[in-house]
Amino acid sequence: MASECGEPDSQPPRSPAGAAGDRGRVLIYSHDTFGLGHLRRSRAIANALVAERPGLSAVIVSGSPVIGSFDFGPGVDYVRVPGVTKLPDGDYRSLNLNLSIEDATHLREAVILQVAETFRPEVLIVDKEPTGFRGEVIPTLELLHARGCRIVLGVRDVMDEPRLLVPEWERKGAVDILDRFYDEVWVYGLPDIYRPLDALGLGPRLREATVYTGYIRRELPAEPTFNRYPAMTASPFILVTTGGGGDGDDLIDWVVSAYESDPGIELPALVVFGPFTDRSRRQGFLERIRRHPKLDAVSFDTKLELLMDQATAVVGMGGYNTFCEILSFDKRSLVVPRTKPRLEQFIRAAEASRLGLVRMLAEEDRGRDPMAMAAELRALPHRPKPSEVVVPGLLDGLDVIRARFAVALRGDGRRRTLPQAAE
Repeated sequence: MASECGEPDSQPPRSPAGAAGDRGRVLIYSHDTFGLGHLRRSRAIANALVAERPGLSAVIVSGSPVIGSFDFGPGVDYVRVPGVTKLPDGDYRSLNLNLSIEDATHLREAVILQVAETFRPEVLIVDKEPTGFRGEVIPTLELLHARGCRIVLGVRDVMDEPRLLVPEWERKGAVDILDRFYDEVWVYGLPDIYRPLDALGLGPRLREATVYTGYIRRELPAEPTFNRYPAMTASPFILVTTGGGGDGDDLIDWVVSAYESDPGIELPALVVFGPFTDRSRRQGFLERIRRHPKLDAVSFDTKLELLMDQATAVVGMGGYNTFCEILSFDKRSLVVPRTKPRLEQFIRAAEASRLGLVRMLAEEDRGRDPMAMAAELRALPHRPKPSEVVVPGLLDGLDVIRARFAVALRGDGRRRTLPQAAE
């Protein structure tokens, strides 16, 4: 357990063993109670930072049960805290441990704090939640702020509709924590597409400290995948992906039903199951897919970028990472966003469709009619590519993040003391 942090400039010196080649340390807290979005975004940022700065060390703190399946660049490592999972009623439970959610959160909080105290980062990047899961990152914020660490909140382009986001942040005291401890806010998107924090009434300092980076460009993995892809990938095909897969059953069912209903769909489709796809549902889908000559499937692929690059077109739900990949690999796409429990995907898809970057199919409008999906799949290979729309700064995310990180590492404009309470 960590001891009390002492005075703001009391950060212990680097150990001699760590001095050689040490060109800075960044700690990334990845808010991931479910799915892959937070982890994959944090990994992309960490890999980009260390690639530009040899000698930089990046540690990702994550609760993702599949973090060990991914490759990380030299200089990047991770610490996995005990996982938690969201229940259908919106509550949470410990993923593997036989602990109450309160005890699991206390354990996570202690691990995060110990990592921060021992690693001693110059920069902390917190993903999405200013307070962390159930406030677990607040003790770490207090420690690192007192030590003069530069603290950044990174948020995706769309959080949720304002009527839900505002009361959620009020309940967590998130705006107060943001104002007390954070030096900058990085929005991984563009203001012309969406302004995720406008409804929160942030003060002048935080508004001035908010930087829209653009979307995070994805590159092909340096190493090949060990997965064996179906023969169909040697010819034009449609890639169907639901990201982590925990809430993608309806989309897979809709696509498979379309092929079952319309044998005239031109291109075959490859379905990629996510690691959180329910096993029984996956088995049912596989039985249907095996019976259809134009369908095939593979299990979870940590190097999905390779398939994305090969595909003629993409069908997805419109999560942040899938959207970044569609833009990065310039793919014609059909986005079928979920609308529960958040409207995040719907808002992103609607705005991207307005700009002509993607084609959106809303389940509520078509009622999951197989022939409606079939019509979209027929037209998809002939739709415009994202590159046919000019949006300045669209994929500048990593360039802007690297530039802002250089400023943060120098400590320019750093607030070194906690705000003083009124007498």
